[in-house]
Amino acid sequence: MSASKLQEKREVRIGHSLNKKEEEFVIKRRETVFQSLQKLNIPCSQDAVPHIALLGSGGGQRAMVGLLGSLVQLDKAGLLDCILYLSGVSGSTWCMASLYQEPDWSTKLETVKDRIVERIKGPQVSLTDAMAKLKKYYYGKDFFSLTDLWAAVVVTAYVKEIDEHTLTDQWDHKNPFPIYTVIDKQCKQSIKEKDPWFEISPHEAGYSLTGAFVETCNFGSQFDNGSKKKHQPEMDMLYLQALCGSALADGKEIKKFLLEKIKEFFKHLLPTIQTEMFEEMRKDPKAPPVEKCFQVLMDLMDMNLSVLNVKDPSALDQSIRTTLNKLGGGKHQLIFPIEKLNLADKQAAKRYMKQHTEDVCNNLSHWFRFWPFNKTALSNLNKSETRDYEDAGLLLNSPFFSVLRKERNTDLIISLDFSKSDPFTTVKQTAEMCKKLKIPFPEVNIPSEDLEKPKDFYVFKGQNAPTVIHIPLFNVVNCGDDIKTWRKKYHTFQDSYSAEKITDLMEVAGKNISNNREKLKEQIAAAVGKKAHN
Repeated sequence: MSASKLQEKREVRIGHSLNKKEEEFVIKRRETVFQSLQKLNIPCSQDAVPHIALLGSGGGQRAMVGLLGSLVQLDKAGLLDCILYLSGVSGSTWCMASLYQEPDWSTKLETVKDRIVERIKGPQVSLTDAMAKLKKYYYGKDFFSLTDLWAAVVVTAYVKEIDEHTLTDQWDHKNPFPIYTVIDKQCKQSIKEKDPWFEISPHEAGYSLTGAFVETCNFGSQFDNGSKKKHQPEMDMLYLQALCGSALADGKEIKKFLLEKIKEFFKHLLPTIQTEMFEEMRKDPKAPPVEKCFQVLMDLMDMNLSVLNVKDPSALDQSIRTTLNKLGGGKHQLIFPIEKLNLADKQAAKRYMKQHTEDVCNNLSHWFRFWPFNKTALSNLNKSETRDYEDAGLLLNSPFFSVLRKERNTDLIISLDFSKSDPFTTVKQTAEMCKKLKIPFPEVNIPSEDLEKPKDFYVFKGQNAPTVIHIPLFNVVNCGDDIKTWRKKYHTFQDSYSAEKITDLMEVAGKNISNNREKLKEQIAAAVGKKAHN
């Protein structure tokens, strides 16, 4: 059999070319961009239409709201229809997921914006609904993981909905082409040898630089030697948002927040313990009271919180050990004694609690057969047969590499940076990585005086490289001397924003576009001119 015919039979596509459906979209979208350029009085031939990508960085709900405010102003400035690609990391993907629920959102953005704001300033998803969703994930999947828990417990707290649509459901040709990004956890430590950059579009999911893709509806299914062996339903948008936006779990304050959320979730579970999820436990004559098992988990979370707060957790540890001994008739022995915990050494304490948490959960796994912390689930995380994906912000907090694929021929990148602190880290890191990987990217030089007081508009250009516009969210133009105040007001770790905070943040983000409309037009015109002469 010829290599080409073998490739046709496989469902993993190996190759750097764009998906045929994306190629077809680009042709149609270029006509929309061309018409937009005519309205902006930017001279352009059909052949010189630039490929413009808009990037939204990570930043939790700050990025979600900031991207929405930026897009609204791009629309008002008549620039939104110039965008070919819209790519996001983490919190920016939460905004994208909300937008693409509307088939033609870019044609009625003001109305869509009002609906999104009304929802995210409203009440949270009820714990009853969140629990029902978690059960649905558990019973409907072969692989149930912490991402499912993250989706039901944490992401719903910010996006205020359970979106069960799929990415393929949401695609409409009237909008910019959406690209959601994550990274391959196993590859992120050696980016020079391996490709960690993973993109998910309405048509394909795969490695941006390596060139290995599956249809998006098959992402999550089991493959062997390029052929699908077992199908899994396409992930819904809630799960995709959890997959893209899991970096919030990284860091001390956010870990505290997550533990508190899970504690609240467990408390809600207690009145519903007689559901079908506990059938096996209730049928087992040796099964202990379910409440006792939950109490161990509650104590375990309180113990983790105590260590994060550098407080002695000895009493909680003793409670856990005593309860486990009673549950197991004295047979359950924990491996890691409390004497090995050194609160003065943060890294050592972190390692101890990781080992201790796994140890406790393994002891409970006989009773909690449905729970993802059992030995089988933990061992699955280390098997090479599976790939683990996580928030791209844990490696690079902006999706540059999704639009740096050579085949996308990107001429101009507009980078919206919603990072919590240094707004130049993403663009500087990208320049360094591209240099190592020999990917064309302009040099990035930031004036020393701008590091503490960033401006609202930067342009980086290079030979045979796309032009990069970089726009920090908080800057001296829209915040004056109060940049630190604004950063503190919108720090990553906090409950969902009030209506007032949403309005204020959208206004600040929007100013970065409205104040620079003419500069944006100049760079678009320059991209047209550069392409015309190439």
